[in-house]
Amino acid sequence: MTNDKRDITMEFSSRTAAADAVKTDCVAVGVFAEGELSAQARAIDAASKGALRAAVKSGEVTGKRGATVTLRALPGVAAGRVLLVGLGNRKEFADKAFIEAVRTAVKAAGPAVKELAVAAADWLPAGRDSRWQARQLVLAAREAVFRLDELKSRKDDGNSGPERVVLLLGGRDAAAEHGLAEGAAIAGGVELAKRLGNLPGNICTPGFLADEAKKLARSHRLGVEILERKRLEALKMGSFLSVAKGSSEPPRLIVMKYEGAGAKGKVAAPVVLVGKGITFDSGGISIKPANAMDEMKFDMCGAAAVFGALRAAAELKLKLNVIGVVPACENLPSGTANKPGDIVTSMSGQTIEVLNTDAEGRLILCDALTYAERFKPAVVVDVATLTGACVVALGDVNSGLFSADDALADELLAAAKAAVDPAWRLPVQDDYQESLKSNFADVANIGAPGKAGAVTAACFLARFASAYPWAHLDIAGTAWKSGPAKSATGRPVPLLAEFLMQRAG
Repeated sequence: MTNDKRDITMEFSSRTAAADAVKTDCVAVGVFAEGELSAQARAIDAASKGALRAAVKSGEVTGKRGATVTLRALPGVAAGRVLLVGLGNRKEFADKAFIEAVRTAVKAAGPAVKELAVAAADWLPAGRDSRWQARQLVLAAREAVFRLDELKSRKDDGNSGPERVVLLLGGRDAAAEHGLAEGAAIAGGVELAKRLGNLPGNICTPGFLADEAKKLARSHRLGVEILERKRLEALKMGSFLSVAKGSSEPPRLIVMKYEGAGAKGKVAAPVVLVGKGITFDSGGISIKPANAMDEMKFDMCGAAAVFGALRAAAELKLKLNVIGVVPACENLPSGTANKPGDIVTSMSGQTIEVLNTDAEGRLILCDALTYAERFKPAVVVDVATLTGACVVALGDVNSGLFSADDALADELLAAAKAAVDPAWRLPVQDDYQESLKSNFADVANIGAPGKAGAVTAACFLARFASAYPWAHLDIAGTAWKSGPAKSATGRPVPLLAEFLMQRAG
Protein backbone atom coordinates (compact mmCIF):
# COMPACT_ATOMS: atom_id res chain seq x y z
CA MET A 1 0.00 0.00 0.00
CA THR A 2 2.75 2.48 0.81
CA ASN A 3 4.21 1.97 -2.67
CA ASP A 4 0.88 1.82 -4.50
CA LYS A 5 1.39 2.90 -8.11
CA ARG A 6 -2.02 4.53 -7.95
CA ASP A 7 -1.05 6.96 -5.20
CA ILE A 8 -2.31 10.47 -5.96
CA THR A 9 0.34 12.36 -7.97
CA MET A 10 -1.30 15.79 -8.13
CA GLU A 11 1.37 18.52 -7.99
CA PHE A 12 1.03 21.68 -5.91
CA SER A 13 2.84 25.01 -6.09
CA SER A 14 2.30 28.71 -5.54
CA ARG A 15 2.61 31.55 -8.03
CA THR A 16 2.63 35.32 -7.74
CA ALA A 17 0.08 36.58 -10.25
CA ALA A 18 -3.27 38.31 -10.54
CA ALA A 19 -6.27 36.15 -11.41
CA ASP A 20 -6.86 37.92 -14.73
CA ALA A 21 -3.21 37.67 -15.81
CA VAL A 22 -2.23 34.12 -14.82
CA LYS A 23 -1.55 31.88 -17.80
CA THR A 24 -3.22 28.59 -16.93
CA ASP A 25 -5.92 26.23 -18.16
CA CYS A 26 -8.42 27.36 -15.54
CA VAL A 27 -8.49 29.94 -12.75
CA ALA A 28 -10.92 29.55 -9.85
CA VAL A 29 -12.25 32.68 -8.14
CA GLY A 30 -14.78 33.08 -5.37
CA VAL A 31 -18.25 34.55 -5.35
CA PHE A 32 -20.02 35.18 -2.05
CA ALA A 33 -23.76 34.98 -1.49
CA GLU A 34 -26.05 37.15 -3.58
CA GLY A 35 -23.41 37.48 -6.27
CA GLU A 36 -20.85 39.45 -4.25
CA LEU A 37 -17.59 39.12 -6.15
CA SER A 38 -14.34 38.49 -4.29
CA ALA A 39 -11.41 40.84 -4.99
CA GLN A 40 -9.83 38.48 -7.55
CA ALA A 41 -13.21 37.92 -9.19
CA ARG A 42 -13.58 41.71 -9.51
CA ALA A 43 -10.19 41.86 -11.24
CA ILE A 44 -11.39 39.34 -13.82
CA ASP A 45 -14.67 41.19 -14.18
CA ALA A 46 -12.83 44.44 -14.90
CA ALA A 47 -10.50 42.78 -17.39
CA SER A 48 -13.41 41.14 -19.20
CA LYS A 49 -15.48 44.34 -19.25
CA GLY A 50 -18.22 43.09 -16.88
CA ALA A 51 -18.58 39.43 -17.92
CA LEU A 52 -18.87 38.22 -14.32
CA ARG A 53 -21.39 40.87 -13.27
CA ALA A 54 -23.43 39.99 -16.33
CA ALA A 55 -23.46 36.33 -15.21
CA VAL A 56 -24.58 37.43 -11.75
CA LYS A 57 -27.30 39.69 -13.17
CA SER A 58 -28.63 36.87 -15.33
CA GLY A 59 -29.08 34.67 -12.24
CA GLU A 60 -26.59 32.10 -13.51
CA VAL A 61 -24.13 32.95 -10.71
CA THR A 62 -25.58 33.15 -7.19
CA GLY A 63 -22.62 32.60 -4.87
CA LYS A 64 -24.50 29.80 -3.14
CA ARG A 65 -22.08 27.61 -1.22
CA GLY A 66 -20.96 24.69 -3.36
CA ALA A 67 -22.32 26.06 -6.66
CA THR A 68 -20.02 26.48 -9.66
CA VAL A 69 -20.21 28.12 -13.07
CA THR A 70 -17.51 27.92 -15.77
CA LEU A 71 -16.98 30.77 -18.24
CA ARG A 72 -14.73 30.19 -21.25
CA ALA A 73 -12.48 32.41 -23.37
CA LEU A 74 -13.25 35.68 -21.60
CA PRO A 75 -11.71 38.70 -23.36
CA GLY A 76 -8.82 40.27 -21.44
CA VAL A 77 -8.30 37.15 -19.28
CA ALA A 78 -5.18 35.00 -19.77
CA ALA A 79 -6.70 31.75 -18.47
CA GLY A 80 -8.72 29.64 -20.91
CA ARG A 81 -11.47 29.09 -18.36
CA VAL A 82 -12.75 30.97 -15.33
CA LEU A 83 -14.38 28.82 -12.64
CA LEU A 84 -16.70 30.77 -10.34
CA VAL A 85 -16.99 28.99 -6.98
CA GLY A 86 -19.84 29.80 -4.59
CA LEU A 87 -18.55 30.64 -1.10
CA GLY A 88 -21.84 31.34 0.67
CA ASN A 89 -22.42 34.13 3.18
CA ARG A 90 -19.24 36.18 3.73
CA LYS A 91 -19.89 36.53 7.47
CA GLU A 92 -20.27 32.76 7.82
CA PHE A 93 -17.22 31.89 5.73
CA ALA A 94 -15.03 29.78 8.03
CA ASP A 95 -12.72 26.75 7.97
CA LYS A 96 -15.14 24.19 6.60
CA ALA A 97 -16.48 26.59 3.97
CA PHE A 98 -12.94 27.10 2.65
CA ILE A 99 -12.23 23.36 2.57
CA GLU A 100 -15.54 22.73 0.80
CA ALA A 101 -14.79 25.46 -1.75
CA VAL A 102 -11.44 23.89 -2.67
CA ARG A 103 -12.98 20.41 -3.01
CA THR A 104 -15.75 21.88 -5.17
CA ALA A 105 -13.25 23.68 -7.42
CA VAL A 106 -11.09 20.58 -7.94
CA LYS A 107 -14.08 18.36 -8.72
CA ALA A 108 -15.61 20.95 -11.06
CA ALA A 109 -12.31 21.35 -12.94
CA GLY A 110 -11.96 17.59 -13.38
CA PRO A 111 -9.33 15.79 -15.46
CA ALA A 112 -9.99 17.95 -18.54
CA VAL A 113 -8.10 20.76 -16.80
CA LYS A 114 -4.38 20.02 -16.60
CA GLU A 115 -3.59 23.00 -14.38
CA LEU A 116 -5.98 24.74 -12.00
CA ALA A 117 -4.98 28.05 -10.43
CA VAL A 118 -6.91 28.86 -7.26
CA ALA A 119 -7.16 32.55 -6.45
CA ALA A 120 -7.97 31.92 -2.80
CA ALA A 121 -5.95 34.65 -1.09
CA ASP A 122 -9.20 36.53 -0.47
CA TRP A 123 -11.05 33.42 0.73
CA LEU A 124 -9.03 33.30 3.96
CA PRO A 125 -11.17 32.41 7.01
CA ALA A 126 -10.88 34.72 10.01
CA GLY A 127 -8.01 33.82 12.33
CA ARG A 128 -6.15 31.73 9.74
CA ASP A 129 -2.92 32.51 7.90
CA SER A 130 -1.48 31.63 4.51
CA ARG A 131 0.40 28.61 5.88
CA TRP A 132 -2.83 27.10 7.20
CA GLN A 133 -4.62 27.96 3.96
CA ALA A 134 -1.97 26.33 1.78
CA ARG A 135 -1.93 23.19 3.92
CA GLN A 136 -5.71 22.85 3.85
CA LEU A 137 -5.81 23.50 0.11
CA VAL A 138 -3.60 20.46 -0.49
CA LEU A 139 -5.58 18.27 1.92
CA ALA A 140 -8.92 19.30 0.43
CA ALA A 141 -7.78 18.89 -3.17
CA ARG A 142 -6.35 15.42 -2.58
CA GLU A 143 -9.44 14.36 -0.65
CA ALA A 144 -11.58 15.42 -3.61
CA VAL A 145 -9.87 12.92 -5.92
CA PHE A 146 -9.27 10.04 -3.50
CA ARG A 147 -10.48 6.83 -5.14
CA LEU A 148 -12.18 3.74 -3.72
CA ASP A 149 -11.71 1.49 -6.75
CA GLU A 150 -8.46 -0.22 -5.76
CA LEU A 151 -10.01 -3.70 -5.76
CA LYS A 152 -12.39 -3.13 -8.69
CA SER A 153 -11.67 -4.72 -12.05
CA ARG A 154 -12.89 -1.53 -13.77
CA LYS A 155 -11.36 1.67 -12.51
CA ASP A 156 -13.29 4.92 -12.18
CA ASP A 157 -11.08 7.00 -14.44
CA GLY A 158 -13.48 9.93 -14.29
CA ASN A 159 -12.81 10.50 -10.59
CA SER A 160 -9.55 12.35 -11.09
CA GLY A 161 -8.72 16.02 -11.01
CA PRO A 162 -6.16 18.39 -12.50
CA GLU A 163 -2.53 17.29 -12.72
CA ARG A 164 -1.40 20.54 -11.08
CA VAL A 165 -3.00 22.91 -8.59
CA VAL A 166 -1.49 26.35 -8.13
CA LEU A 167 -2.23 28.67 -5.20
CA LEU A 168 -2.20 32.25 -6.47
CA LEU A 169 -0.53 34.72 -4.11
CA GLY A 170 -0.19 38.49 -4.10
CA GLY A 171 3.56 38.22 -3.43
CA ARG A 172 6.29 35.85 -2.34
CA ASP A 173 5.14 33.97 0.76
CA ALA A 174 7.51 31.49 2.43
CA ALA A 175 4.81 30.50 4.95
CA ALA A 176 2.48 29.41 2.16
CA GLU A 177 5.25 27.37 0.52
CA HIS A 178 5.84 25.66 3.87
CA GLY A 179 2.11 24.99 4.16
CA LEU A 180 2.00 23.30 0.77
CA ALA A 181 4.79 20.91 1.81
CA GLU A 182 3.06 20.19 5.12
CA GLY A 183 -0.22 19.53 3.35
CA ALA A 184 1.40 17.04 0.99
CA ALA A 185 2.98 15.10 3.87
CA ILE A 186 -0.19 15.01 5.94
CA ALA A 187 -2.31 14.08 2.91
CA GLY A 188 0.01 11.13 2.26
CA GLY A 189 -0.58 9.95 5.82
CA VAL A 190 -4.35 10.40 5.54
CA GLU A 191 -4.48 8.45 2.28
CA LEU A 192 -2.41 5.61 3.73
CA ALA A 193 -4.81 5.40 6.69
CA LYS A 194 -7.81 5.44 4.36
CA ARG A 195 -6.47 2.71 2.11
CA LEU A 196 -5.56 0.43 5.00
CA GLY A 197 -8.94 1.05 6.60
CA ASN A 198 -10.89 0.34 3.43
CA LEU A 199 -9.26 -3.01 2.73
CA PRO A 200 -11.40 -6.03 3.67
CA GLY A 201 -10.54 -8.36 6.51
CA ASN A 202 -9.56 -11.20 4.19
CA ILE A 203 -6.75 -9.02 2.82
CA CYS A 204 -5.87 -6.72 5.71
CA THR A 205 -4.92 -9.33 8.31
CA PRO A 206 -2.47 -8.86 11.21
CA GLY A 207 0.24 -10.36 8.99
CA PHE A 208 -0.63 -7.95 6.17
CA LEU A 209 -0.34 -4.98 8.54
CA ALA A 210 3.04 -6.26 9.66
CA ASP A 211 4.18 -6.44 6.04
CA GLU A 212 2.88 -2.92 5.41
CA ALA A 213 4.90 -1.70 8.40
CA LYS A 214 8.02 -3.22 6.83
CA LYS A 215 7.26 -1.50 3.52
CA LEU A 216 6.71 1.81 5.27
CA ALA A 217 9.96 1.35 7.15
CA ARG A 218 11.85 0.83 3.87
CA SER A 219 10.23 3.73 2.02
CA HIS A 220 10.44 6.23 4.90
CA ARG A 221 13.53 5.04 6.79
CA LEU A 222 11.77 3.91 9.94
CA GLY A 223 12.86 1.26 12.39
CA VAL A 224 10.47 -1.66 12.64
CA GLU A 225 10.08 -4.70 14.87
CA ILE A 226 7.37 -7.34 14.58
CA LEU A 227 6.64 -9.39 17.72
CA GLU A 228 4.93 -12.71 17.04
CA ARG A 229 3.10 -15.11 19.34
CA LYS A 230 6.14 -16.62 21.13
CA ARG A 231 7.50 -13.17 21.97
CA LEU A 232 4.07 -12.06 23.18
CA GLU A 233 3.82 -15.15 25.36
CA ALA A 234 7.28 -14.47 26.80
CA LEU A 235 6.17 -10.91 27.60
CA LYS A 236 3.08 -12.38 29.35
CA MET A 237 0.61 -10.40 27.24
CA GLY A 238 -2.23 -12.63 28.37
CA SER A 239 -4.95 -10.06 27.73
CA PHE A 240 -3.91 -9.37 24.12
CA LEU A 241 -3.40 -13.08 23.40
CA SER A 242 -6.79 -13.99 24.84
CA VAL A 243 -8.50 -11.94 22.11
CA ALA A 244 -6.33 -13.44 19.37
CA LYS A 245 -6.89 -17.08 20.36
CA GLY A 246 -10.33 -17.25 18.72
CA SER A 247 -8.81 -16.80 15.26
CA SER A 248 -6.50 -18.88 13.09
CA GLU A 249 -4.71 -15.65 12.08
CA PRO A 250 -1.64 -15.20 14.30
CA PRO A 251 -1.42 -11.92 16.26
CA ARG A 252 1.31 -9.34 15.77
CA LEU A 253 2.62 -6.51 17.89
CA ILE A 254 3.97 -3.99 15.39
CA VAL A 255 6.52 -1.45 16.60
CA MET A 256 7.63 1.37 14.26
CA LYS A 257 10.23 3.99 15.17
CA TYR A 258 10.89 7.39 13.67
CA GLU A 259 14.01 8.96 15.18
CA GLY A 260 14.19 12.63 14.29
CA ALA A 261 15.59 14.06 17.52
CA GLY A 262 18.52 11.89 18.55
CA ALA A 263 21.18 13.74 20.57
CA LYS A 264 24.79 12.90 21.36
CA GLY A 265 24.93 10.40 24.21
CA LYS A 266 21.22 10.73 24.86
CA VAL A 267 18.03 10.16 22.89
CA ALA A 268 15.09 12.49 23.49
CA ALA A 269 12.08 10.85 25.14
CA PRO A 270 9.66 9.77 22.38
CA VAL A 271 6.01 10.39 21.75
CA VAL A 272 4.39 6.95 21.63
CA LEU A 273 1.25 6.44 19.54
CA VAL A 274 -0.69 3.25 20.25
CA GLY A 275 -3.25 2.14 17.65
CA LYS A 276 -5.96 -0.49 18.02
CA GLY A 277 -5.47 -3.05 15.24
CA ILE A 278 -8.47 -5.37 15.30
CA THR A 279 -8.48 -6.26 11.60
CA PHE A 280 -11.97 -7.74 11.89
CA ASP A 281 -14.27 -7.66 14.88
CA SER A 282 -17.20 -10.08 14.94
CA GLY A 283 -17.67 -9.43 18.64
CA GLY A 284 -16.43 -12.93 19.45
CA ILE A 285 -18.79 -15.10 21.52
CA SER A 286 -20.72 -11.90 22.35
CA ILE A 287 -21.38 -11.71 18.63
CA LYS A 288 -22.52 -8.54 16.93
CA PRO A 289 -25.75 -8.26 14.89
CA ALA A 290 -25.29 -9.25 11.25
CA ASN A 291 -26.50 -5.88 9.99
CA ALA A 292 -23.50 -3.72 9.00
CA MET A 293 -21.03 -6.22 10.47
CA ASP A 294 -18.98 -5.74 7.30
CA GLU A 295 -18.02 -2.34 8.71
CA MET A 296 -16.04 -4.08 11.41
CA LYS A 297 -13.14 -4.21 8.95
CA PHE A 298 -12.77 -0.58 10.06
CA ASP A 299 -11.96 -1.65 13.62
CA MET A 300 -8.26 -1.27 12.81
CA CYS A 301 -8.57 2.41 11.89
CA GLY A 302 -6.69 3.39 15.06
CA ALA A 303 -3.77 1.32 13.80
CA ALA A 304 -4.14 2.85 10.33
CA ALA A 305 -4.01 6.34 11.87
CA VAL A 306 -0.74 5.47 13.63
CA PHE A 307 0.71 4.29 10.30
CA GLY A 308 -0.41 7.55 8.69
CA ALA A 309 0.98 9.72 11.47
CA LEU A 310 4.38 7.98 11.32
CA ARG A 311 4.50 8.47 7.55
CA ALA A 312 3.64 12.16 7.91
CA ALA A 313 6.27 12.67 10.64
CA ALA A 314 8.93 11.09 8.45
CA GLU A 315 8.01 13.14 5.37
CA LEU A 316 7.95 16.32 7.46
CA LYS A 317 11.39 15.40 8.89
CA LEU A 318 10.19 16.45 12.34
CA LYS A 319 12.88 16.91 14.99
CA LEU A 320 11.07 14.54 17.30
CA ASN A 321 11.19 10.86 18.18
CA VAL A 322 7.94 9.01 17.53
CA ILE A 323 7.16 5.35 18.19
CA GLY A 324 4.07 3.60 16.89
CA VAL A 325 2.83 0.52 18.74
CA VAL A 326 0.08 -1.51 17.05
CA PRO A 327 -1.42 -4.66 18.64
CA ALA A 328 -3.05 -6.47 15.72
CA CYS A 329 -5.35 -9.49 15.72
CA GLU A 330 -8.86 -10.65 14.82
CA ASN A 331 -11.77 -11.08 17.24
CA LEU A 332 -13.73 -14.15 16.12
CA PRO A 333 -15.95 -16.79 17.78
CA SER A 334 -14.60 -20.33 17.93
CA GLY A 335 -14.04 -23.20 20.31
CA THR A 336 -10.89 -21.49 21.57
CA ALA A 337 -12.28 -17.96 21.84
CA ASN A 338 -12.70 -15.95 25.03
CA LYS A 339 -15.97 -16.76 26.85
CA PRO A 340 -17.95 -14.31 28.97
CA GLY A 341 -16.78 -14.84 32.54
CA ASP A 342 -13.23 -15.85 31.60
CA ILE A 343 -10.44 -14.25 33.61
CA VAL A 344 -7.18 -13.31 31.89
CA THR A 345 -3.93 -11.87 33.21
CA SER A 346 -2.53 -8.78 31.55
CA MET A 347 1.15 -7.95 31.00
CA SER A 348 0.89 -5.58 33.98
CA GLY A 349 -0.12 -8.50 36.23
CA GLN A 350 -3.65 -7.17 36.71
CA THR A 351 -6.38 -9.77 36.21
CA ILE A 352 -9.39 -8.97 34.04
CA GLU A 353 -12.84 -10.56 34.04
CA VAL A 354 -14.11 -10.67 30.46
CA LEU A 355 -17.80 -9.94 30.88
CA ASN A 356 -18.29 -9.09 27.20
CA THR A 357 -15.99 -10.43 24.47
CA ASP A 358 -17.04 -7.54 22.22
CA ALA A 359 -15.18 -5.17 24.54
CA GLU A 360 -11.96 -6.56 23.12
CA GLY A 361 -10.21 -3.37 22.03
CA ARG A 362 -9.32 -2.44 25.59
CA LEU A 363 -8.01 -5.97 26.16
CA ILE A 364 -5.38 -5.60 23.45
CA LEU A 365 -4.63 -1.94 24.18
CA CYS A 366 -3.97 -2.49 27.89
CA ASP A 367 -1.00 -4.76 27.14
CA ALA A 368 0.27 -2.36 24.47
CA LEU A 369 0.09 0.50 26.99
CA THR A 370 2.12 -1.54 29.48
CA TYR A 371 4.62 -2.39 26.75
CA ALA A 372 5.00 1.34 25.98
CA GLU A 373 6.58 1.91 29.42
CA ARG A 374 9.89 0.44 28.20
CA PHE A 375 10.40 3.42 25.89
CA LYS A 376 10.30 5.90 28.82
CA PRO A 377 7.94 8.08 26.78
CA ALA A 378 7.41 11.80 27.09
CA VAL A 379 3.75 11.12 26.38
CA VAL A 380 1.52 8.29 25.12
CA VAL A 381 -1.60 8.77 23.00
CA ASP A 382 -3.73 5.77 22.11
CA VAL A 383 -6.14 5.85 19.17
CA ALA A 384 -9.01 3.37 18.92
CA THR A 385 -12.44 2.72 17.45
CA LEU A 386 -13.34 1.74 20.97
CA THR A 387 -17.00 2.25 21.87
CA GLY A 388 -20.41 2.64 20.31
CA ALA A 389 -21.18 4.79 23.34
CA CYS A 390 -18.83 7.46 21.98
CA VAL A 391 -20.82 7.48 18.74
CA VAL A 392 -24.00 8.01 20.75
CA ALA A 393 -22.38 10.85 22.70
CA LEU A 394 -20.58 12.70 19.90
CA GLY A 395 -21.85 11.33 16.58
CA ASP A 396 -19.50 11.54 13.60
CA VAL A 397 -18.26 15.09 14.17
CA ASN A 398 -15.96 14.99 17.19
CA SER A 399 -13.54 12.29 18.27
CA GLY A 400 -13.71 11.63 22.01
CA LEU A 401 -10.67 12.85 23.97
CA PHE A 402 -9.91 11.48 27.42
CA SER A 403 -6.99 12.49 29.63
CA ALA A 404 -6.41 13.24 33.29
CA ASP A 405 -3.53 15.48 32.22
CA ASP A 406 -4.93 18.95 31.55
CA ALA A 407 -1.84 20.21 29.73
CA LEU A 408 -1.82 17.22 27.37
CA ALA A 409 -5.55 17.50 26.76
CA ASP A 410 -5.15 21.20 25.92
CA GLU A 411 -2.34 20.35 23.46
CA LEU A 412 -4.49 17.81 21.67
CA LEU A 413 -7.55 20.08 21.57
CA ALA A 414 -5.43 22.90 20.12
CA ALA A 415 -4.07 20.52 17.50
CA ALA A 416 -7.60 19.35 16.67
CA LYS A 417 -8.75 22.93 16.14
CA ALA A 418 -5.76 23.88 13.99
CA ALA A 419 -6.11 20.73 11.87
CA VAL A 420 -9.92 21.06 11.47
CA ASP A 421 -10.09 17.52 12.87
CA PRO A 422 -12.33 18.21 15.87
CA ALA A 423 -12.25 16.45 19.23
CA TRP A 424 -14.25 16.92 22.42
CA ARG A 425 -12.93 16.25 25.89
CA LEU A 426 -14.87 13.83 28.06
CA PRO A 427 -14.19 12.91 31.70
CA VAL A 428 -11.88 10.16 32.92
CA GLN A 429 -12.45 10.38 36.66
CA ASP A 430 -11.76 7.87 39.43
CA ASP A 431 -15.43 7.97 40.44
CA TYR A 432 -16.25 5.96 37.31
CA GLN A 433 -13.84 3.16 38.30
CA GLU A 434 -16.46 1.87 40.74
CA SER A 435 -18.51 0.38 37.90
CA LEU A 436 -15.50 -1.67 36.71
CA LYS A 437 -15.26 -3.67 39.96
CA SER A 438 -15.31 -7.45 39.71
CA ASN A 439 -16.02 -10.01 42.41
CA PHE A 440 -13.50 -12.39 40.86
CA ALA A 441 -10.71 -10.33 39.25
CA ASP A 442 -8.93 -7.02 39.69
CA VAL A 443 -11.14 -5.35 37.10
CA ALA A 444 -14.02 -6.13 34.71
CA ASN A 445 -13.69 -5.25 31.06
CA ILE A 446 -17.02 -3.39 30.94
CA GLY A 447 -18.90 -1.13 33.31
CA ALA A 448 -22.59 -0.96 34.15
CA PRO A 449 -24.71 -1.61 31.01
CA GLY A 450 -26.04 1.54 29.38
CA LYS A 451 -24.06 3.93 31.55
CA ALA A 452 -21.11 6.07 30.36
CA GLY A 453 -19.67 3.32 28.19
CA ALA A 454 -17.03 5.52 26.50
CA VAL A 455 -15.95 6.93 29.86
CA THR A 456 -15.65 3.59 31.64
CA ALA A 457 -13.66 2.22 28.67
CA ALA A 458 -11.22 5.11 29.05
CA CYS A 459 -11.10 4.53 32.81
CA PHE A 460 -10.21 0.88 32.16
CA LEU A 461 -7.28 1.95 29.97
CA ALA A 462 -6.17 4.53 32.54
CA ARG A 463 -5.37 1.67 34.95
CA PHE A 464 -2.59 0.60 32.57
CA ALA A 465 -1.24 4.06 31.72
CA SER A 466 -0.27 5.50 35.10
CA ALA A 467 3.49 5.51 34.40
CA TYR A 468 3.44 8.44 31.95
CA PRO A 469 1.31 11.33 30.65
CA TRP A 470 -1.46 9.66 28.66
CA ALA A 471 -4.44 10.49 26.48
CA HIS A 472 -7.00 8.34 24.70
CA LEU A 473 -8.80 9.19 21.44
CA ASP A 474 -12.01 7.26 20.82
CA ILE A 475 -12.59 7.51 17.06
CA ALA A 476 -15.50 5.07 16.76
CA GLY A 477 -17.70 7.79 15.30
CA THR A 478 -15.13 9.57 13.14
CA ALA A 479 -12.89 6.87 11.62
CA TRP A 480 -15.29 5.92 8.83
CA LYS A 481 -18.54 6.89 7.14
CA SER A 482 -21.48 4.53 6.70
CA GLY A 483 -24.18 4.37 4.03
CA PRO A 484 -23.66 5.31 0.36
CA ALA A 485 -20.43 7.18 1.25
CA LYS A 486 -19.02 4.17 3.14
CA SER A 487 -15.26 4.67 3.49
CA ALA A 488 -12.51 5.25 6.01
CA THR A 489 -11.96 8.96 6.67
CA GLY A 490 -8.27 8.93 7.61
CA ARG A 491 -9.07 10.70 10.88
CA PRO A 492 -7.41 11.54 13.21
CA VAL A 493 -4.19 11.65 11.15
CA PRO A 494 -4.46 15.46 10.69
CA LEU A 495 -4.90 15.92 14.45
CA LEU A 496 -1.97 13.63 15.27
CA ALA A 497 0.27 15.23 12.65
CA GLU A 498 -0.50 18.71 13.98
CA PHE A 499 0.16 17.51 17.54
CA LEU A 500 3.55 16.10 16.51
CA MET A 501 4.42 19.27 14.57
CA GLN A 502 3.64 21.44 17.59
CA ARG A 503 5.69 19.13 19.82
CA ALA A 504 8.60 19.35 17.38
CA GLY A 505 8.44 23.13 17.42
